[in-house]
Amino acid sequence: MSLSPVSTDPRLKHAGLKATSPRMHVLEAFRTSDRRHLSAEDVYRILLTQDVDAGLSTVYRVLNQLVQANILLRHTFEADHAVFELNEGGHHDHLICVNCGRVEEFRDEGIERRQRQVAADNEFELREHMLVLYGLCPACQPRVTDD
Repeated sequence: MSLSPVSTDPRLKHAGLKATSPRMHVLEAFRTSDRRHLSAEDVYRILLTQDVDAGLSTVYRVLNQLVQANILLRHTFEADHAVFELNEGGHHDHLICVNCGRVEEFRDEGIERRQRQVAADNEFELREHMLVLYGLCPACQPRVTDD
């Protein structure tokens, strides 16, 4: 059984892409997931649970098309492991747990101002930037116990 996509995404039309079933199902996986950052394998598993007939190679192809169309953003936080998120506009940075892989987004205007100043101080015309902080999320931090 194959589920039909909920609705056509206007961003596909704007990007000059047809609203094919694989594209619609991949976009729906991002819209309905409780996580914002998904790997190709995550999307594939979501589609499997929805009885959508799409292979992993199709998922990779669609993800790449959606990145090229600027509908999705690709991040490579770990070596050779890409995750994707819907491009909803607006800049944000990321905190990554090195133990469980949890990804948290944050925005800090003070950091943004400082990065712009560093670029200006070095006579760079800033086009884009990305800040990723690696550490341990609260769930993975070692707990200190009193003996």
